[in-house]
Amino acid sequence: MTPISARSAAILLFIGYVVAQELPPYVKHCKGSDPKLMECLIKALHHLRPYLAKGIPEIQMPTVEPFKMEDLSLALTSGPNGYKIVLRDLDIYGASNFTVNKLKLGKNGAPFEAKIRIPKLSIDAKYTSTGVLIILPANGNGTFLANLGDIQATVRGNVSEMIKDGKSYLHVNKLEFDLTIKDARMQVRKIFNNNRILTEATNLFLRENGHEILKIMMPQLKTKLATVFKKVANQLLSNVPIEVFYSEK
Repeated sequence: MTPISARSAAILLFIGYVVAQELPPYVKHCKGSDPKLMECLIKALHHLRPYLAKGIPEIQMPTVEPFKMEDLSLALTSGPNGYKIVLRDLDIYGASNFTVNKLKLGKNGAPFEAKIRIPKLSIDAKYTSTGVLIILPANGNGTFLANLGDIQATVRGNVSEMIKDGKSYLHVNKLEFDLTIKDARMQVRKIFNNNRILTEATNLFLRENGHEILKIMMPQLKTKLATVFKKVANQLLSNVPIEVFYSEK
């Protein structure tokens, strides 16, 4: 090896070492020149899953297991004494176990789009109800549990580029969710001072009307999921310059 070749090799090794040192463990780098760019980006998203599950303390990102939602308010039957429930302090488990099946990047201001599947989401929440259920007064509180299975989501959003300390970062300006949930199982526990008849009547109603309840829940659920995941995405993107996870060549 000539002195010039040796010097060039040393410089390349040094650059490689510096890049390796600067690349956070939760980041997988992709190149725009890669003919399999979409595949690389999907792998980079999948690479994030265990870090999202545990949280990333160095960028102040909390775990998404569970991710938390404040409340959902649902009017399940109509009329002046309609059966209404409020779910508070929701803990939702399973969101980090996602699979990205398709990814389309936005061009010229168009939104990006991702098709995602989550096998199961589990919900644990505080439950309060008012009104009449069938013919029974249903004022009470307790614990609400739900298992949602085979979730298909289409995620769309717009991003912009911002400069901070001389480096470029992405920011998610808008995020929208469309959800299809195949299976829904819901139940309540420790309600109505453990009144067995009211508890069984409520759980029968939830079993027989799970998908109808899900339809009522869906608009709020989609909006709140979008808010939560937009916050998670921006917490990550605001701490990782574009050049760290993407370069043209």
